[in-house]
Amino acid sequence: MKLTQLSKEIGLEFSGDDVEIRGLHTLNEADSSHLSFFNDKKYLKELPKTKAAAVLIEEQYTELLPEGVIALITDEPYLKLALASKLFAYKIGTESGEITHGENCDIDPKASFGKGVVLGDNVIIMAGAYIGDNVEIGSNTLIYPNVSIYHHSKIGKNCIIHSGAVIGSDGYGFAHTKTGEHVKIYQNGNTVLEDDVEIGANSTIDRAVFGTTYIRKGTKLDNLIQIGHNCDIGEYSLMAGQSGIAGSTKTGRNLVVGGQSAISGHLELGDFVKVAAKSGVTKPLKGGKTYAGFPAIEHRDWLRQQVKLASLLKR
Repeated sequence: MKLTQLSKEIGLEFSGDDVEIRGLHTLNEADSSHLSFFNDKKYLKELPKTKAAAVLIEEQYTELLPEGVIALITDEPYLKLALASKLFAYKIGTESGEITHGENCDIDPKASFGKGVVLGDNVIIMAGAYIGDNVEIGSNTLIYPNVSIYHHSKIGKNCIIHSGAVIGSDGYGFAHTKTGEHVKIYQNGNTVLEDDVEIGANSTIDRAVFGTTYIRKGTKLDNLIQIGHNCDIGEYSLMAGQSGIAGSTKTGRNLVVGGQSAISGHLELGDFVKVAAKSGVTKPLKGGKTYAGFPAIEHRDWLRQQVKLASLLKR
């Protein structure tokens, strides 16, 4: 929609050169068709480099924007982003459509499909599964009963998704008003599972706010796993049951996470990181090491810490 119309819809005044806005994105990913936002000083260095058409921003930071980027001035940029996200949200409906599929697919008649679904060869979809609009599923993939795959998700070849798993559900994102109400940030991105991925029963993979949540090639998730929006889980990673990763965390390849462990959001973990069971990761981790405890530290240091604690109790 036109920027003048968008501004009016979210309660801002704008009277400059009108431009067409086709979606929302982060400062570093936005192009000249996007509206972006700035609400956190840790992203200050991205302001002068953004290619967004317009940015929701407080007046004190407007001088940092590149020439030609329109400033939409507000003291609540995150809240205005939430209001704008609804304007670009995908319209959810119950209409079904014809499935495009390859050879030798085995589809239970009690499975449900949205519009524009595309299946490869030898795909098996069991009873009670729901495959949403514009979902793509690669060849030789097995979908067990009662799996839900939300619109625009992409599933690779040779994947297995176990019963009750939900792929592409909304991430947990809200802006807050000055009086304490919570305003939904519509999750307008998608979820991609690359080839040879296995998702355990009742696990959930959230779609991105904008952009994509990735589960990379060869990753295997146990039952009851939670992956937050905009995460990027490196290839050939392993996660044991009841563990979870908060939004926008990026991991290297061959991550191993023990059961009931939690990893905070907006972190980067190196290649071949191992996290022991019941650990809590609160900061970036260097690759090739094993970590334990809360907050997680190197495993050998955690063992020394436990010995010292035990000695104190003996006194």
